[in-house]
Amino acid sequence: MSRSVAEAILELLSQYGVRYLFGNPGTTELPLVDAIDRQEAIQYILGLHEVPVVAMADGWAQASGQLGVVNVHISCGLGNAMGMLYNAYRAGTPLLLTAGQQDRRLLMEEPLLWSQMDQVARPWTKWAVEVHRAQDVLPVLRRAIQCALTPPTGPVFLSWPMDLQAELTEEVAQAAPLPRADFSAPEPAVHQAAQLLLDAQEPVILAGSRTTQAQAIDALVQVAELLGAPVMAEPGTTHGRVPFPPDHPLYGPGLPLWAPEIRQRLQEFDVALVVGMDVFRQYVYHEPQCPLPPGVKLIHIDQDPWELGKNHPVEVPLWGHPRATLEALAEVLRQRMTPQQRHRAQERFARHQAHHEQLRKQLLQQAQEQLSQRPLSPLVLMHTLARVLPADAAVVEEAVTTTNTTLERLGALRWAPGYFGHRGWALGWGLGCALGVKLAWPQRPVLAIIGDGAALFGIQALWTAAHYQIPVVFLIADNAAYQILKVGAVSLGLPSATQGRFVGCDLREPQVDFLALAQAFGVPAHRATEPEEVADLVSQALRASLPTLIHVPIARQLPGRLEYG
Repeated sequence: MSRSVAEAILELLSQYGVRYLFGNPGTTELPLVDAIDRQEAIQYILGLHEVPVVAMADGWAQASGQLGVVNVHISCGLGNAMGMLYNAYRAGTPLLLTAGQQDRRLLMEEPLLWSQMDQVARPWTKWAVEVHRAQDVLPVLRRAIQCALTPPTGPVFLSWPMDLQAELTEEVAQAAPLPRADFSAPEPAVHQAAQLLLDAQEPVILAGSRTTQAQAIDALVQVAELLGAPVMAEPGTTHGRVPFPPDHPLYGPGLPLWAPEIRQRLQEFDVALVVGMDVFRQYVYHEPQCPLPPGVKLIHIDQDPWELGKNHPVEVPLWGHPRATLEALAEVLRQRMTPQQRHRAQERFARHQAHHEQLRKQLLQQAQEQLSQRPLSPLVLMHTLARVLPADAAVVEEAVTTTNTTLERLGALRWAPGYFGHRGWALGWGLGCALGVKLAWPQRPVLAIIGDGAALFGIQALWTAAHYQIPVVFLIADNAAYQILKVGAVSLGLPSATQGRFVGCDLREPQVDFLALAQAFGVPAHRATEPEEVADLVSQALRASLPTLIHVPIARQLPGRLEYG
């Protein structure tokens, strides 16, 4: 049966379980967008700019574990999308980014808006290609989908000329089974790792976002409890997902941002089990450059072989699915542990539990001491949110100097997979991501905690929230500055910054009116300046059926060196 190439594309995508196509169209995408009207399996979600559009697909893919699909305009649209594509690339999000190309009959003329888009997208994708023959479209699409969804997962890019989208085809749309990737690391290596951990005096577990993506949290809990080892999340520069239950006694503060502090934090340990994490993806150079203390032996579990031993020698590299490998490791530990080793693990468990409880008490005390400050301190704001956050809530954050992992350290994120932070650091991601997460999990409340600077890069997402009535709560933490830049400038010891003078970092005169912005996009908005106001508004909004923006002015003073974790 003949139908257009565009219709065939949609048919195949629906067979792979795609429910939404996020997009902002231009002329070269019109045949594909027009074809959406003639089918019911896929809903088109319109965004007003490519930043929130790609972020929506990213959030959908990360939350659902399925392919996120986004369609943008030719060259200029792809250019606008590149920052969010970089975020998806760094996060390993299974994302299919598509764009229309100019009519094939015009290509030799280098027509308006034409460019070699596959070459533009290639550095930040697993695969990028432009298709020029109708008979190639479905095979290439199948290959792209498999590429995106096969670990290590990541984004892919396809472009197709507008006349090709309208061309008729009789090619059969048929999804192909994806290869299984749930294999454990080789048994001899697992036994070697188990013995090294059992012989350790002070083991520690460093866990990253790929632990959560591999649905390996429960298996990691088993290993941690068997060893009595504390678990630390990756540093804030790469901390996209929570890899361990934050209310678990063994979950400690996350790793600091900078190499010297990481080295100090790990000083007491002799063996580190690393799971689904980059070791290390540093941000700013500090000395000593190496974050690892001398003598610490690494065991590294990851589906991505590129990360094994990439920056630091690994004693035991374990290439395999994190969940399957951790389950195998737990079984070997149970079989091999002597009564003396079990007793030692229990002592470690009790010691780390007491230490982590003390740290939480200190954090609560700090929040209590800051309760009278106005505007609210970031710590008081986060403590207030921790009091009212539902157990099943999802939290999207793009406000690192405000959040500072406080919700985790207080144990407030009781459902670990529900946390999302960006790993590429291209701003504007959080608002759109939260919409994608809510579409993937319609029954869960979704709270997006966004800094004022980051919000302004993707504020158009509010229109999409209002248009489709997606009930996300957007909390804008407003310190009227790019605060992370100020913190960074001071930590670098820059002359003017150390004197409290900053260029290009303040968002004042005029200060942005977020209530007016939200209302202009059709989203009800409120301002809260007191803790109880915040608590009441957030509680009500999380139960509502429409999106809400809550604007919270927070302390303007510089917090000093950021103490992530």
